[in-house]
Amino acid sequence: MAIQRMQFPIFPAKKTVYSGNLYYGHGKREESCNFFSLNATQVKGKIVLCSAGDDMSSQLSEADRCDARGVIIVDNKKSFLLPPEYDLPAIIIDSKDFKDIKKYMTETREAKASLVFGETELGLKPAPRVAYFSSRGPSFISPSVLKPDIMAPGFNILAAWIPNKPVQLIGTQRLYSDFKLDSGTSMSSPHVAGVAALLRSIHPDWSPAAVRSSMMTTADITDNTGKPITDMVNLSLASPLDFGGGHINPNRAMDPGLIYDTSSEEYINFLCSLGYTSRQIGVITQKHRYTCGKASLDLNYPSFIVILNKTSQVTRSFKRVLTNVVDSQSKYRAVVNSPAGLKVVVTPPVLSFNGKGSRQEFYVRIDVSIKGKGSGITDGFLGNFGYLSWIEIGGKHVVRSPIVSAFALENS
Repeated sequence: MAIQRMQFPIFPAKKTVYSGNLYYGHGKREESCNFFSLNATQVKGKIVLCSAGDDMSSQLSEADRCDARGVIIVDNKKSFLLPPEYDLPAIIIDSKDFKDIKKYMTETREAKASLVFGETELGLKPAPRVAYFSSRGPSFISPSVLKPDIMAPGFNILAAWIPNKPVQLIGTQRLYSDFKLDSGTSMSSPHVAGVAALLRSIHPDWSPAAVRSSMMTTADITDNTGKPITDMVNLSLASPLDFGGGHINPNRAMDPGLIYDTSSEEYINFLCSLGYTSRQIGVITQKHRYTCGKASLDLNYPSFIVILNKTSQVTRSFKRVLTNVVDSQSKYRAVVNSPAGLKVVVTPPVLSFNGKGSRQEFYVRIDVSIKGKGSGITDGFLGNFGYLSWIEIGGKHVVRSPIVSAFALENS
């Protein structure tokens, strides 16, 4: 079998155009391009218009089965297709464009269409959004720690690829390349690892916990339109259970002002609180005969979560320690942004730091009371969320931590 390798020219000589007569089916099943709804004899070589359906990938497969030239799919959810799902040239439009195309077809005897390959577009809005495949919290194993930590680019990332594994199948032809557009945590994690390496090169004395804190407390919670980040699935408002501290911002992470640092002993005490035995902890830490005398679920973490277990009212208190990582003295004021049903008290409300390495303790009490349909409950487990921000008085630093109330998830 001949191996065809895909090329990625920086400046293509000309744009690829797919042209043909337009075809739109008769009846709901055919209009939606459902499985085995199209007539291959009528569709072959034409560009098929498919009204809104449940699965765009299935619509593409049906058009491909009938040897269509291309597909125009209606989707008001602004969904995305992954590259491997494109069995043939396709474009996604909204209902307004759909009406215009239908009008053109009724007014034109032989309606035609052309699909032109689009070059990379920059500055698309809104961005970023939480991908449909992104993992959501709370955590099954340790719900006392808010997960996820952070959000990073992971959708359609041009990545190096295995040279002997095909990146796409066009008909029966396997296409190979040294690069592939791929999506998932396997794409977002290298971005985070790269930022972590950058931070360690600038701050070689920082612990892993300090690196994580700097990324979480400086992340963005708004998109490039200035509005809160949304979820790709239903375009609803996303929450820290979707993106953690927010979308990673490497430039701000280099200079966070304050960090939530965590020692190895605190992590071991956390393992104790999860029910690990001394022997199991010894395997993990190589510290044998460790006695769990200070077990605690309250890690010095840059976020706060309160789990409601079969109740709509609960109170929880947290202890946190902040460390100054700038050379000068500084003073910070606590500012809480909390919705109805979430009462947050911070003590003390002002922290003063003498210089680099200076540490200050503070305490947070969170009272949760979720009542009625107007409480902000969504997806069956999210209660409410807000933020605690330590704002530098007379300075530029803002150290933000998410606060979340959530219902416990049953592990089935």
